[in-house]
Amino acid sequence: MIYRFIIISDEVDGFMREIQIDADAKFLELHKLILESCGYEDNQLTSFTICENGWEKGQEITLEEMDTDADEDCYIMAETELSQFLEDEKQHLLYTFDPLADRVFFIELSEIKTGKNLKEGKITRSIGEPPAQTLDFDEMFARNPIVDTSSSVMDDESMFGDEIDSSEIDLEGFDISDEF
Repeated sequence: MIYRFIIISDEVDGFMREIQIDADAKFLELHKLILESCGYEDNQLTSFTICENGWEKGQEITLEEMDTDADEDCYIMAETELSQFLEDEKQHLLYTFDPLADRVFFIELSEIKTGKNLKEGKITRSIGEPPAQTLDFDEMFARNPIVDTSSSVMDDESMFGDEIDSSEIDLEGFDISDEF
């Protein structure tokens, strides 16, 4: 089975990447293709988050094993196949490419092609320039100002909230009708 993913950013208008990859590939291969498609270095603790009910955050798949609560299942990109979590067309994922600033790409599994396989994933479309891979501290705080500047403790809720405004995510703006 082949998965076709569409990747967009809420930071840069006109940015889109399309990746095709075998359903049995590991999340690590998808991670590397995303980095390659954007010209990013592989030097961040990136992660994928499987979304439920639109863009609601669900299970996280991390690049490195993280110390987590023993009651939680931990999934690592190098060990986890895409097909383990992705089954349906139009399923959504988030790819956190800048974890310090909590910046993400929005990914949709736009099409599933049964009866075919790919030995290696490939970047099939690249439109527009990607956002910068990381922000410096001045840019990060300009985007996410701390409400109480007299406190030395950052307000996690305002800075790294789990709320995603799905009205700002427009996957329909790109022509993805090509057969693969």
